Amino acid sequence: MPGQIPAFNYTTSRSIMAGLALPLAILFISCTLESSAEEKQVALRTPPSPEGIETAIRRGVNFLVTNQNKDGSWGSARNTKGLNIFAPVPGAHHAFRAAVTSLCVSSLIETKAADKRKDAQASLERAEAWMLANLGSLRRATGDAIYNVWGHSYGISALVQMYRRTEKTGRRKQIKEAIEHQIRMLEKYESVDGGWGYYDFRYQTKQPSSSSISFTSATGLVALKDAENIGVNVPARLVKRASDAIKRQRKPDFSYAYGEYLKMRPMAVINRPGGSLGRSQACNIALRYWGDAKVTDEVLDTWLDRLWARNGWLSIGRKRPVPHESWFAVAGYFFYYGHYYAALCLEDLKDKKNAAHHGGQLAAVILPLQEKDGSWWDYPLYSYHRPYGTAFALMTLQRCR
Repeated sequence: MPGQIPAFNYTTSRSIMAGLALPLAILFISCTLESSAEEKQVALRTPPSPEGIETAIRRGVNFLVTNQNKDGSWGSARNTKGLNIFAPVPGAHHAFRAAVTSLCVSSLIETKAADKRKDAQASLERAEAWMLANLGSLRRATGDAIYNVWGHSYGISALVQMYRRTEKTGRRKQIKEAIEHQIRMLEKYESVDGGWGYYDFRYQTKQPSSSSISFTSATGLVALKDAENIGVNVPARLVKRASDAIKRQRKPDFSYAYGEYLKMRPMAVINRPGGSLGRSQACNIALRYWGDAKVTDEVLDTWLDRLWARNGWLSIGRKRPVPHESWFAVAGYFFYYGHYYAALCLEDLKDKKNAAHHGGQLAAVILPLQEKDGSWWDYPLYSYHRPYGTAFALMTLQRCR
């Protein structure tokens, strides 16, 4: 859902993006313009005031409350464009809606909007009811479209927030059972390579033969850690196989290949640091959560600095209607996804003074991009982009408060 929700395979000819080719000039310039590790830092941004952050959060919550569907969910397939992401009906849209609604639920709970406002409280209650009624029936759309893995992962994280929010024993039991079911779904749709991908263009087998995708696997691992933190049993084998898949895609500088199918092309533009800018934070924090000692504070700090210095590479792709057409094959939907996982990284830094510095830089990136209606969005995806972008932005700013 990098985020939003990443939903495009870089090389496959099976998607509706078949035939897309980056101009050779862009490929060449991307390779030659990318700075070395000794890159010059851009001038530091002026952090916004605490009042500015609070105002932005309030406007974002306003958007979510007014944009919600009557049934309690967010997003739909109604808003199309000339070039739409491959999304077999109806299953792909069930997956998109589940993932986006889960993100919105998490954002309303994390920002404590429902504690302060009756309209946000009512909105959250409708959304939680929709989650418990619909998330359990989520499956893959077709043999080749496995977007449901995003719904399972973000669903787990939202359910964990719902669990923490209530003290009622019966409701906690119901939510915990729902989390356990979503973990079983992640086991069911785990790639034969370990971890998760969102397409299976190989053999479309019962257990997906899809390539493991680095950031998809990272999203799943973060969700599983959320579940473990409230006492849910998480299969060790599931975690190890996903972690190993990400590590196989990791380069010495902590850039990560887009997917395991590209690991033998480490210098392809999409696998270079500029192309990894929206997913290194997710992969780093996921591995760190699960005990990878190589992901040190220095690694997190370096990649946060790199995100501020090279933010333009992600920004150029923002709002472009064609996935992966930008520099380093960056797709627009990595923008708010990448910044959200950067927020998790700064939250995990041991040096809190340094974390506060990064928080100021992060807020300074996010605040000016808020739309007039209070939303944030980075890629036109049917009617899902505004709610998912807003949810990511709200959860990012929450960590900058």
